Amino acid sequence: MPISNSDFQVIEETVRQYAHEGYTNSKKLVNTGVVGSRSDVDGDVESYIGQFRWYKTLNPTINIASTTDATAGTVTGISTDIAKYVKSVRTYGGEQVNVQKVISGEDGLLKIARDLAQVQIDDQGNALMAVLKGVAASEVTLGDLGGAGAGGFIDYDTDADTAATGFFVDVNALSPVFGAAATGTGDQRKLFDASGMGAARGERLFQAIGMAYKDYETDWMYMVTSPETVAEMRAANLVDETKVTDGELEFTTIFDGKFRLLPTRQNQMAASLPTGDVNAQSTKCTFVLKPNSVSFSQVNPPMPVEMERTAASYKGSGMTQLWYRWGYVFHPEGYTWAGSESAFASDTTYAAAASWTRKVSALNLPILPIFHS
Repeated sequence: MPISNSDFQVIEETVRQYAHEGYTNSKKLVNTGVVGSRSDVDGDVESYIGQFRWYKTLNPTINIASTTDATAGTVTGISTDIAKYVKSVRTYGGEQVNVQKVISGEDGLLKIARDLAQVQIDDQGNALMAVLKGVAASEVTLGDLGGAGAGGFIDYDTDADTAATGFFVDVNALSPVFGAAATGTGDQRKLFDASGMGAARGERLFQAIGMAYKDYETDWMYMVTSPETVAEMRAANLVDETKVTDGELEFTTIFDGKFRLLPTRQNQMAASLPTGDVNAQSTKCTFVLKPNSVSFSQVNPPMPVEMERTAASYKGSGMTQLWYRWGYVFHPEGYTWAGSESAFASDTTYAAAASWTRKVSALNLPILPIFHS
């Protein structure tokens, strides 16, 4: 419908008062010590993937010297292994009909440019969370292979280096530690036990850690969990009064700084995992992460900023497009990329079970998924 001059003046006056809606800035995993760097993960290598090699731990043969037996001693073998990592390149842009600035009094492309840093950090945060989901899914799928020891950790003696054992804990599974498997809503087990007294409410968490890392447990870890689980900890009075400063971030901790909390709503993933080894009553996943669990490297795409103008379009008033491009490598320590080697990784492929294969001893793995109600 036609707009009268008076109406247009009202619209113009209103539209010109543009403001910026605030971002809900959470503690992004990419801004924490969860993400580290290693010199052999390089985003500028040829092809979509890169490789790095390392020495395996020795399995030494110790000889007993003799002054009477001239038999030659047995030598110790040395072996190496290779892991692959994959690049990802992302783009972000917008377009504007040039003459629209006459109507709005604002330049929309300035908004695209202003918010670039936030867009990039959000994208990296989503990609890193997808990597964690993919690792968890790959371990659950490994547990689905069947046979003796199939599934995740069920006691303190479970050996995750057994071919059919996934590196994860399901609090609701049948286990000598947690007891009979939960079968209904009345006996669902959460990560924190509301029926316990004091610090005993967190016993299940320490049981899961003990089952996974045994005597190789680090001094402190990050804990990526849901706001609901954090609320349970606060209600149980398990949250430390003193916070920990890590880089530019301040963390709430539990159990005298043992776990630095990272609440996120992105980790409600248990229900979408392959069935078989994660109990149907387990609908949430909490990640316990060692420092430097994921290696990061920049990928430098050509023309990271590019502008295109088409002068003749829109009856000669013209149109402008502005594009930003960036890239990175996220690689979970202890795994090799098993996905496509002819395409950049998307969040979907990062989160796929088939994209990751374990390459090191389980006790060296830094990412422990704990499934719970």
